[in-house]
Formats: sequence, C-alpha cells, structure tokens
Amino acid sequence: MKLRLHLAACFVFLGPALIFAAYKDPLFDEKADANKEIQAAITQATRAHKNVVLDFGAKWCEDCHVLDAQMEKPELSRLIKANYVVVDIDVGRFDKNLDLAEKYHVPLKMGVPALAVLDSHGKLLYSQERGEFEGARRMKFEDFKAFFERCKPKK
Repeated sequence: MKLRLHLAACFVFLGPALIFAAYKDPLFDEKADANKEIQAAITQATRAHKNVVLDFGAKWCEDCHVLDAQMEKPELSRLIKANYVVVDIDVGRFDKNLDLAEKYHVPLKMGVPALAVLDSHGKLLYSQERGEFEGARRMKFEDFKAFFERCKPKK
C-alpha cells in the first residue's frame, strides 16, 4: 500500500515535468553537425537580417539549462526571436566542437555556457572570452537581457 502511495505521489509531482521534457527540443543535441547548423543559421540570418548566437554548452551543465530557461522567458524570447538565430553547440565533456570554439574565440577552459555572436554574414562580432555566463545561476534576468540588447543587429 505504501509503495502505491509513493508511486502515485511521484507521478503527481514528476508527471508534468516528464511530459514537458518529452515535447521540448533537447538542449545540445549530441548528434548534431554543428558546422552544418551554423551554416544554415547564417543563411537564415542573412535572409532575415538577424545576428547568429552560438551557444556552446552541454546537457550536463546546470548553468546551460539556466541560460536556456532565461532565454525562454517571454520578454527575452521575443527579443531573441526578433534579432537572432540561435545555434546550440554541444561541447560534450569538453571533447567536442573544440575547433569551433577556437574559431569563434570561445575559451572553453573558462566554462560553459559561452556565447559568440556573428553578424548575418558569419563575421564574429563578439565572444565571451572571460566566461561571462559560466555562473548563469547567479545572474539576474536583467544581465541576460542587457547582453542580448547590446548584441542585436543595428537596424
């Protein structure tokens, strides 16, 4: 009887989270071809006159999930959708896409998440060379918003 109650309680509390997780796109697809995704994002950004955000991170990274949650908040989500094409780049256990991190001046030794911003033609505009978002869980919403406001394309 106690086991049934425990299982029922787990379903009540975890059920909605599991359903949400099943429908949400996975963060940092480990099988994605980041080079192809960046090229597709640049093509899309060129057509839409947007910048490209390269979000280096990993599924295991708590701060990466914090950044993602902030980016999905309505106010920031609208800002991002209007101005950016976002590419999540999986770094694995700091053993994947290292060439891309180097190409875009993102020192992974400073931690993840780490962002780089490209213009609509793929030119590097900004990279977080000092691990600015590595401590995302300690940052305020306003910090994230200020970053995206500062790096949006000039229209």
